Amino acid sequence: MPFASSSSTPGFLRRTTESDEESETSSSDEENGFDEEPPVEEVDAAEESALRKRKRPPPITISLKKVCKVCKESGHEAGFRGATYIDCPKKPCFLCKMPGHTTMSCPHRVAMDHGVIPAPEKNSKTPLDYIFKRQINDKIPKIKPEFVIPDQVDCVLIRFHSRRITCLEFHPTRNNILLSGDKKGQLGIWNYAKQLERTIYGSIHSCIVNNIKFSRGNDAMVYTSSSDGTVNCTDMETGIKTLLFDLNPEGWNGPATWRMLYGMDVNIERSVLLVADNFGYLYSVDMRSNKQTGEPILIHKKGSKVVGLHCNPVQPDLLLSCGNDHFARIWDARRLNIDSSLASLAHGRVVNSAYFSPLSGNKILTTSQDNRIRVWDSIFGNLESPSREIVHSHDFNRHLTPFRAEWDPKDPSESLAVIGRYISENYDGVALHPIDFIDTSTGKLVAEVMDTDVTTITPVNKLHPREYILASGSSRTILIWKPKQENWKTKKEPERKQFIFNNTEKKRYGKVDSDSDGYSDLVPKGRRSKTKKCQGKCTKSGMKKS
Repeated sequence: MPFASSSSTPGFLRRTTESDEESETSSSDEENGFDEEPPVEEVDAAEESALRKRKRPPPITISLKKVCKVCKESGHEAGFRGATYIDCPKKPCFLCKMPGHTTMSCPHRVAMDHGVIPAPEKNSKTPLDYIFKRQINDKIPKIKPEFVIPDQVDCVLIRFHSRRITCLEFHPTRNNILLSGDKKGQLGIWNYAKQLERTIYGSIHSCIVNNIKFSRGNDAMVYTSSSDGTVNCTDMETGIKTLLFDLNPEGWNGPATWRMLYGMDVNIERSVLLVADNFGYLYSVDMRSNKQTGEPILIHKKGSKVVGLHCNPVQPDLLLSCGNDHFARIWDARRLNIDSSLASLAHGRVVNSAYFSPLSGNKILTTSQDNRIRVWDSIFGNLESPSREIVHSHDFNRHLTPFRAEWDPKDPSESLAVIGRYISENYDGVALHPIDFIDTSTGKLVAEVMDTDVTTITPVNKLHPREYILASGSSRTILIWKPKQENWKTKKEPERKQFIFNNTEKKRYGKVDSDSDGYSDLVPKGRRSKTKKCQGKCTKSGMKKS
């Protein structure tokens, strides 16, 4: 393009003749009153309608029909409405799993011992029972003693853990020490007598702590198993851990190969720690050398989770296991082989726990997801069917720690068991989830323990081995229950329960503090202002169901 001389001021560009012609035509068009538009491609009507549908946002529809969350059909609803559980009309009763009635009218809800055949009063034991119990006969009274129920909250540690509590264990020699594990892998130690003495070790495991056990020789060391596939031995004073066993040394390679440890117990006579994984295998660790001994043994269906292990208190070589294959099995630890179980106890669904009785080891107590607590009165009797089946609400559809019925270790009659309840009850207008004490010899409900300030579910419960104390894990909070002290002569006021907030920071040796404080885990927002004034009713039958 020809440019003007650079000496002229101001400088300008001179258009070519073609550009001049274009400008003239454009100006003439503007004078004529129309503008030139680019050609438009013809669009098919179907394509145009499709484009409009794509650009148009989807319409918002609001349905006023009731939709059931169970069967996904309209016209009815099912689930909790306040403290009332509404059944789906197309499903059986949520409590007993039988058709023909609803949960609110279920006969097992009205009377827990409905349909339960109590244990015979006459002696119907075999000679093997007497031989097995010969060494402990002096400890078993001939007259059944009265049950002592810890039914009043003594103190509460609010939000001690940063995630929900998964297991509890009392110290074997120090009465006031309680250990707890949570979903995050933390280990908590609390002296509930001094209340403010509490510590959390936050670097013990990387995920759920499933079991806590002690060694009889050294009660300052605690053994823990976790879903990260490791077993650790931790010093309670310093928090320093020692890795004993690791099933995932190469780290995460996908869910198909990741192994998690659930069941764990200690064989005292052999000083062996027994652990089981989520693929059905059993492992043994020598507690003296802290090394694995032998090869893993398949004790349940391959690929099924073994959730519980328990060694017999009288004969530790008798091992009881339970798992997701709907079976609980008895083994002889001296000759563990595939398909070498002494007995297989069938259940309707997943077995959450299985325990020998604490003194004689002659009874078996299991908890299954089919809302059944099963009792076998003698391991030498007929094990094909349980002696009693007790219907109890512990089948859940939330992210909870599984419910487990556990024996009272102090009960000489070996008949009292404790377990949390899933379905809530309406007590004076408040929806509460009681903790049930059940007489396993008759199936009767001995006591239902609750507190008006505790509105959350308490699936983790542990009875003290020497004192009448119950420890409960509800969400991230720990509660200590004691028997109600009633002095009718002096008519003393009942002691108020103490709420303790976890607000101290300890970071030495991996100690961490909870991520928040307050007591919203226990009390709804509308009731928090009245909590300190509320005494809290925790009675066996003093609160009225409505």
